[in-house]
Amino acid sequence: MNEIISQEQIEESAEAIAGAHPLFAAAPQSGEFNKLRKRLVRQTREALDKFGMVTPDDRWLVALSGGKDSYGLLAILLDLKWRGMLPVELLACNLDQGQPNFPKHILPEYLSKIGVPHRIEYQDTYSIVTDKLPAGATYCSLCSRLRRGHLYRIAREEGCSALVLGHHREDSLETFFLNLFHGGRLAAMPPKLRNDDGDLMVLRPLIYCAEPDLARFAEAMAFPIIPCDLCGSQDGLQRNAMKAMLNDIEQRQPGRKDIMIRALGNANPSHLLDPKLFDFAGLAAVPTRDAD
Repeated sequence: MNEIISQEQIEESAEAIAGAHPLFAAAPQSGEFNKLRKRLVRQTREALDKFGMVTPDDRWLVALSGGKDSYGLLAILLDLKWRGMLPVELLACNLDQGQPNFPKHILPEYLSKIGVPHRIEYQDTYSIVTDKLPAGATYCSLCSRLRRGHLYRIAREEGCSALVLGHHREDSLETFFLNLFHGGRLAAMPPKLRNDDGDLMVLRPLIYCAEPDLARFAEAMAFPIIPCDLCGSQDGLQRNAMKAMLNDIEQRQPGRKDIMIRALGNANPSHLLDPKLFDFAGLAAVPTRDAD
């Protein structure tokens, strides 16, 4: 009698053989943490496979800000690579943008400790942003654009084919509702994007991962978190409003965020209003022929 082996059993067998990346040596050994780690790994693998992110022997530049999401991204990718499930080379990169009191030692010390190849680059974009924007303005948008440009440059210099970012489920949903409510268009954060110059891919392997899971993961792993408000600016009020709205929906109706992120991959152009996506003008009824 043939025994049917599930994908989960295959993964557990591979785990037993391969062990875990040394990064997890000091991680909790509880069943709860193991379920959390496996869930994040499974969701990341789903995104990698579904959106065709992996080309064997490519080199990826993994952007590391020092926040919970980018630490989680690096840890999960390292775990997959350790198990032979991610045949790419990883180079972690932090862009020090000159924010006041930025703790320059934390990331290089951490990356050296866990044996991860990395590049730390200093570019004082903070002075550029504060010079161009009035006092009290939200710096995040301009700061992000400047950071992305430097990361593209570094990726090219390092021979990388892709820039990998730690955006998660909530980031994509918040962006969708920002565009819906304020931009008048249906668009979210894509899992895979080609840059404007066409020479680099931008990948978001955590697109199915929940932010609360990543927060719990970061706390359990005791990542040396660097606060994101060193420059004195926070995300815009509109994005914060979207986050609050989504959290309220999730609290009232648990599981709705998962349904919404799946909906972004289940579009039906003929039931929207965009003639560029569906030929409404050419759509006509087909007369039935009377029976003889």
